Amino acid sequence: MASRKEAIQMALFINTWCFENDIKNHGVKQSDLLSRVKAIGADGIEVRREYLPQDSHQELKAINDERKKTGLLINYSIPDELFEKDGAINPKLQLYFSEAKAMDAQKTKFNLGNFKKYTGNLVDDFNKLPLNQIKLNIENDQTKISGRVKNIKYFLCHSTKDQLPIGDVFDFGNWVFTHQDANYAANELRKFVNYIHVKNVISNDHKLTTSDNLNSGVLHWKKLLSKFHPNIDIALEFPMKNDQDIKTQLNLVRNEVK
Repeated sequence: MASRKEAIQMALFINTWCFENDIKNHGVKQSDLLSRVKAIGADGIEVRREYLPQDSHQELKAINDERKKTGLLINYSIPDELFEKDGAINPKLQLYFSEAKAMDAQKTKFNLGNFKKYTGNLVDDFNKLPLNQIKLNIENDQTKISGRVKNIKYFLCHSTKDQLPIGDVFDFGNWVFTHQDANYAANELRKFVNYIHVKNVISNDHKLTTSDNLNSGVLHWKKLLSKFHPNIDIALEFPMKNDQDIKTQLNLVRNEVK
């Protein structure tokens, strides 16, 4: 596999969870963050739907206006599942994609849900979405149904067989929280991986917490990163104290991949 330092097409993103304190405790809007993300030196920002106001129209427009000013790329993280408990397609998918389109997002992130109970036609259902304009990815979360390697691979094998452009967001930390081997997961899923959430996890007296430093935790993140194609986009996704800390962590990743 080519060295990651040969990458020429990848982009580095900052997920807005990195600014959790500002958003939750100081009323900072995600649209306010694009200029800061640009100053920190990232190529893009990953907007989280749970941080949008209930009536999100104005905020989505503001994010898009800031995107035009800063030239940043936009990804959109949606904390919902593709398939409902009974296996039905989530009826809100069209809404989520319209929100992504309003920001000119290039990628969306969902959780899988209960695909094993799905009885429909994948091609018919997913061709209703603008997958040729906005990439659809699923992420390993911290649940048994959407966070297990075998369930994710089962779905992605089916969607790939049907020639649907659906990929995987490989979240480093969630493999630790679900007590799975991240290296095994990388070997099983890397051909599907379109986007990486890089982070580390601290284990203290059997209690797991997300680290605020990539170099502090149970994962050998550089070794894990080396398993993937060199031009896959990467996002920092863990809370940090301030913009300088975010810049320091971003540079750790940049120095590893460029």
